[in-house]
Amino acid sequence: MSELYGSDAYAPSDVAQRIETVGVAKAHLATLPLLMLGLLAGAFIGLGALFFVLVKSDPTLGFAASSVLGGLVFSLGLLLVVVAGAELFTGNNLLAMAWADGKISSADVLRNWVLVCGANFVGAAGLAVLVYASGHTHLNGGAIGQQVVKMALAKQNLSLEQAFFRGVLCNVLVCMAVWMAMAGRSVTDKMVAIVLPVSAFVAAGFEHSIANMYIMPLAMLIQHFDPSAAGTDWVTWSGMAGNLLPVIAGNLVGGSVLVGLAYYVIYRRC
Repeated sequence: MSELYGSDAYAPSDVAQRIETVGVAKAHLATLPLLMLGLLAGAFIGLGALFFVLVKSDPTLGFAASSVLGGLVFSLGLLLVVVAGAELFTGNNLLAMAWADGKISSADVLRNWVLVCGANFVGAAGLAVLVYASGHTHLNGGAIGQQVVKMALAKQNLSLEQAFFRGVLCNVLVCMAVWMAMAGRSVTDKMVAIVLPVSAFVAAGFEHSIANMYIMPLAMLIQHFDPSAAGTDWVTWSGMAGNLLPVIAGNLVGGSVLVGLAYYVIYRRC
């Protein structure tokens, strides 16, 4: 069917089948490699967030310029996940397709999501510890650390509804990036497919649960060990949980329902 689209990319119906086949493989992956790949994905997304903060901490850039450029460099995270190989919770929400087609069980899906999400947190938070220990947050006269704290507090102060719906919109774009990357046959194809959707969700201020697992622990480290950067408001464990829970729920709805199940109905239900 690719000829109908005038390119050598996989056609959407072929992508649906590939996503489903990959979902079955992911669901049956042994625990140790699943956890290790989850750790990598958390760190990879954290590296993308690190790159994003670097751009946002430059006061000479305007709002639109810093948001769009920050989104472009944040794409590093998903590029590493897709090209180098890792298990990312938000991308794995597409397992809903294989589940809906009866190829994997509910227990298989829940096992993957729980283990991968937990491993992503350890990988992202672990990277935050390494980044703080490296002194990276003191660059640009401490502006990077201040930007991390500012971003984390903004996330903590979102209402439940805002966090949820920003999570929904974020993972629609993330899963569309993964979907389109599966249509590509080369690394270049995958890069082109990933960059704009990821840039869009970052620039729009939507919420990615795994990126937050890097930003918020790093802000807590900065505030704990460098009181001069703390300000009057503090990022707390309860505040982080209050952000992550609705954002994770929103990511699940956006990726599983609005992308995975929607494409299942279109291409695989017949």
